[in-house]
Amino acid sequence: MRNEEPLIEWPKEGPTRAPYRVMHDPDIYRLEMERIFRGPTWHYLCLDVEIPNPGDYRTTFIGETPIIVVRDEGGGINAMVNRCAHKGAMLCIDPCGTKKEFACVYHAWTYDLKGNLTSIAFQRGLAGAGGMPPDFDMKQRGLERVRVENFCGMVFGTFSDSVENVETYLGPEMSAHVRRIFNRPIEVIGYSHQVLPNNWKLYMENSRDPYHATILHAFYATFKLNRLSMLGGVSLGHDGWHNLLYSAAARDIQKDNYQGKGLRSVIEDVGLADSSFLTRLQEFDDGITVAIQSIFPTCNTQQIYNTLAIRQTVPLGLDRSELHVTCFGYKDDDAELRRMRTLQANLIGPAGYVSMEDGSVGGYVQRGTAGARADETAVMEMGGRDIKQSPGVRATEVALRGFWQGYRELMGF
Repeated sequence: MRNEEPLIEWPKEGPTRAPYRVMHDPDIYRLEMERIFRGPTWHYLCLDVEIPNPGDYRTTFIGETPIIVVRDEGGGINAMVNRCAHKGAMLCIDPCGTKKEFACVYHAWTYDLKGNLTSIAFQRGLAGAGGMPPDFDMKQRGLERVRVENFCGMVFGTFSDSVENVETYLGPEMSAHVRRIFNRPIEVIGYSHQVLPNNWKLYMENSRDPYHATILHAFYATFKLNRLSMLGGVSLGHDGWHNLLYSAAARDIQKDNYQGKGLRSVIEDVGLADSSFLTRLQEFDDGITVAIQSIFPTCNTQQIYNTLAIRQTVPLGLDRSELHVTCFGYKDDDAELRRMRTLQANLIGPAGYVSMEDGSVGGYVQRGTAGARADETAVMEMGGRDIKQSPGVRATEVALRGFWQGYRELMGF
């Protein structure tokens, strides 16, 4: 048996480069499904408040693999592959609901809330003819189980038996931010879903990039919601696999940096007929007004002023992905704060004043890198070439370098 040739030769510059080929090569994509999505990583599945009662379930994905997350009779949370062990049909088509058991519409193989196979239609045949063989073992034909952990109300799943617990996987900095956001009981406000015309990694790059945010997003800079001149920084976890981008609007120390620079993100003499949705409250004592956390590989937590959300990126193939956004608030919100959250949700989502550019720019990169030579790469040297904590610095691509470092480790590149 000869040794297989590596799929790709990573540039000698390491994580400051990312070959364009990784967005277009079907063999690399298939390897990602195995080594990243079924590898030693944790994946956001849902919020525990979304399945409060026995039988409540939600459907989601780990990579391309469909998943059911369900609360069982004892109050535990189980996750299993949404795939009947008979012919492979999906058991649950609806995104959520309540069931006492899961029955396949195709041939009525039925499973309990832990994924155990409990019955098969016509198992003993009819009139003594047909049916399953006498030695057929139903205990061996349950649904594939997924390891689950609930951390601060975020439900994570993994196919790995070896990956450390979620808190260790996140590291102290990232765990502290999750606790900061999930500091008291929450409730879901609403959802949005958006198909993106690009590889899943391009959106995860985008969400880690503080450098682009106030150049690409005209609304951010024009209405002074988020500018690179505001105090903030980048915090890293798990050797850069995860990160937190943060800024504080009250600490804009170089306000003139955006004037007369020819940036498309600053539009002079523009106002809003109704600016009420920009009314906001400083909720957190640390003064942070924008905080975007990336959890490798495909999860983000988001605080944009009073808009709180979880983002999950689902691969749909080489050149498509889907962004699932879950907006939430705290159960003890008063009416005015809940109104602020609802109005500020106009900043995000498919047509959000801030997010709509992110829905397009990944597609520009996907199309622009098509047909690139094997040696052509992205360059990520803003802020240096290393991967280290960057307090007080946001003109940096350190979080992108951290992503690609984790990617290379898992992929063996």
